[in-house]
Amino acid sequence: MFEIDKLLKQVKRIHFIGIGGSGMCPLAEILHKEGYQLSGSDNNETDNLARIRSMGIPVAMGQKAENIEGAEMIVYTAALLKDNPELVAALESGIPTFERSKLLGAITRIYPNSICISGTHGKTTACSMLTQVLIEADFDPTAVIGGKLPLTGTNGMVGHSEHMVCEACEFVDTFLDLSPDIAVILNVDKDHLDYFKTFDNLKKSFTKFASMATKMIIFNGDDLNTVDTVVPAVEICQKPVITFGLDDGNIYRAINVEMVNEFASFDLVRYGEKLGRVTLGVPGKHNVSNALAVIAAAMESGVSFEQCVKGICDFKGAGRRFEILDKVNGITIADDYAHHPKELEVTLKTAMNMGYNRVWAVHQPFTYSRTSMLFDDFVEVLKIPDKCVLTEIMGSREVNTYGIYTSQLAEKIPGSVWFNSFDEVAEYVVNNAESGDLVITLGCGDIYKAAKIMIKMLKERQ
Repeated sequence: MFEIDKLLKQVKRIHFIGIGGSGMCPLAEILHKEGYQLSGSDNNETDNLARIRSMGIPVAMGQKAENIEGAEMIVYTAALLKDNPELVAALESGIPTFERSKLLGAITRIYPNSICISGTHGKTTACSMLTQVLIEADFDPTAVIGGKLPLTGTNGMVGHSEHMVCEACEFVDTFLDLSPDIAVILNVDKDHLDYFKTFDNLKKSFTKFASMATKMIIFNGDDLNTVDTVVPAVEICQKPVITFGLDDGNIYRAINVEMVNEFASFDLVRYGEKLGRVTLGVPGKHNVSNALAVIAAAMESGVSFEQCVKGICDFKGAGRRFEILDKVNGITIADDYAHHPKELEVTLKTAMNMGYNRVWAVHQPFTYSRTSMLFDDFVEVLKIPDKCVLTEIMGSREVNTYGIYTSQLAEKIPGSVWFNSFDEVAEYVVNNAESGDLVITLGCGDIYKAAKIMIKMLKERQ
């Protein structure tokens, strides 16, 4: 048995360093509902922290050594710098200390049907969609999701069945700490190269993840990078494989795809048999692939096709995934988590085809390494919208050893502007946006705060 699995049966008081993170918050919600006494700390006020506090969990702002006092176990986010004072104190204290993926791995081992969804893009949407399908089909799942599911208003939930759904993130190989029964791979793309160094190394990690499946591997048969990772994995684990996609030969296949105002519908073919029509409640053709992955994972877990159709149609998106926040004075304000060039591309192309007068992209670059290594890709995709507004780079866990700045991006994107503060961003957009425009904030940091400032300013002017 893993060390953390044993400890979870013995301890009651657990402290979370960085409790407001999208990967930490749902784990805290689950352990809280299981009766553990929790505390946490973070550096920035967020909506996640407000929800954590509403459960009665104390959260300290700012990370200090004394915050860990009284804890029997400590869990920390992988996004921390090594000199974080709480992390340093935790490692010196002798208190058992684990990165959050170790805790998530322990939770996956509790459930006989842990569905772990990986991929460079789409994990939160696919996990949220699958969780909604399972809930509406009365499968009572446990779930750990990177965004808030509107159906429940939470990132995490404790079910009482054998089914669990969670995101399997490749960042610093954290998904290798999980124990997937069903391993799902949505796609494999270049990202986190500050850690992996080469794309080949990243693909090898996805191969390891897929090879850990105890029941089956479900993967995108249309994505050549994904196929490259799965073929050697099958040789290792000798488990069944299920493919999904639009191309001939996939076991779960979408045909007769139609797009109406960027919302897709398609006929599902399974093992060569046409089962019926599926209509999505979220925009973008890329979500056809996510829906196919969800249908495959759900039906292979015992959900009927009719139950899949209903849950997918009812699913209107996860928090921070093309989330429409408000419409004021005819200006629509939305928010999206996109932070990789490929994600920005599909989100912005979707937005441009939805019939708005103009599309404003308000983007906060995330991490110096990603911005530097994928610089040319960022430049190209940020030319897609009618208007591009940029903030300074959010370094998060990194120090700017790359000599990269937002001003360098702005120089290459015609007509773009950049500002240091969210207040300046909001002021510029509100002063220049017009009725019929869509303003969408983009990034995995705290750029959503700029959207909220814009809404406030527009309502005050109204």
